Amino acid sequence: MAISFNVNGRPVSLEAPPEMPVLWALRDLLNLTGTKYGCGIGACGACTIHLDGKAVLACVVRLEEVAGRAVTTIEGLDPDGNHPVQRAWAQLGVPQCGYCQPGQIMRAAALLAEKKNPTDAEIDQAMAGNICRCGCYQRIHAAIRLAATGV
Repeated sequence: MAISFNVNGRPVSLEAPPEMPVLWALRDLLNLTGTKYGCGIGACGACTIHLDGKAVLACVVRLEEVAGRAVTTIEGLDPDGNHPVQRAWAQLGVPQCGYCQPGQIMRAAALLAEKKNPTDAEIDQAMAGNICRCGCYQRIHAAIRLAATGV
């Protein structure tokens, strides 16, 4: 049975097990490799995507849960890199190794879509589920503050 949904604004239909994590459908079946595998248990945030505009962890969301819904990956946030969060990340040179950054950016973009000018506490709370092993938290926080201004 095919599962149909939208990815980055285009319709897709996949013949895949309904219990397959969306992460693997994106990476292995749709070749959208910007969404990263980190832990596989929803503890690190590396695989953060948007589902109907809300940040979710692609490693724990099953394919059947996205049927008929809209998925946005880092590739679809703004393909030209002109989303305010992407511009702020580049302007401040946020990444060190960069592995977790797609998930960080997607989580930050969802936060700013919900709250145009979040407080420091709201930023800390929203980003708490995304781990950066390089410790770029101060730059991540500063980039979110900058993106809130529209960069």
